[in-house]
Amino acid sequence: MTFLAIDVGNTRLKWTLYEHPAAGARLLAQGAEFLEQIDRLADGVWSQIPEPSRMLGCIVASQAVKHRVQEQMELWSVEPRWVVASEGEAGVINGYDFPPRLGADRWVAMIGARQHMLRRGPPRPVILVMVGTAVTVEALDQHGRFLGGLILPGHGIMLRALESGTAGLHVPTGDVVEFPTNTSDALTSGGTFAIAGACERMYQNLFRHCDAQPLCLMTGGAGWKMLPAMTRPYELVESLIFDGLLTIAQERERYA
Repeated sequence: MTFLAIDVGNTRLKWTLYEHPAAGARLLAQGAEFLEQIDRLADGVWSQIPEPSRMLGCIVASQAVKHRVQEQMELWSVEPRWVVASEGEAGVINGYDFPPRLGADRWVAMIGARQHMLRRGPPRPVILVMVGTAVTVEALDQHGRFLGGLILPGHGIMLRALESGTAGLHVPTGDVVEFPTNTSDALTSGGTFAIAGACERMYQNLFRHCDAQPLCLMTGGAGWKMLPAMTRPYELVESLIFDGLLTIAQERERYA
């Protein structure tokens, strides 16, 4: 029973085919496409992989993009299924004011993060930072309750906002340094330290709330850029969304 997991972000579609829908399942194939190029999946790489028996995905892109993805899946008979945040699933309790309004990628990644934490030892709080087009900083207590999270613009959005709102500010990307002495480094360092500062504030809030040291996890395509600037040791786990999709699929199969 092959299982296809799909993560559709604001920039790229990432997919992984597993041997079956269960945590730790063997990976059979994987890939990624920019959203502008997803219309070639059915005639390309997807035509060369085994037909999935089950599918589960999360999407934050538009309905138009979702429709295009489902069109590409018509080469198979598998039914498209997409995660929507709920009040609770797979051991995570959703503390959002309106649970379904929580982004599916955030919800799925938190489920993956909690599973990652439980495999390491006794339950403890978790800080989860997702670094992509936008940056989110999530707080989970040791009981699996999502307490709340921050949303910040990613590096690219910050730079474009400054360029559009500041006359003559068109400079190349610089380096992250402690004391920037040119505009490029000042912009890159400012954005990086703004994100790192938000993460540190959430860490302090969660530590104070739970009276326990949180496990710090990071995921997302640009996560590696942020790691050196963080004030706490963070573990970079690229597969958290796929881990979450596997966990959800396994639980749904169990109670089907």
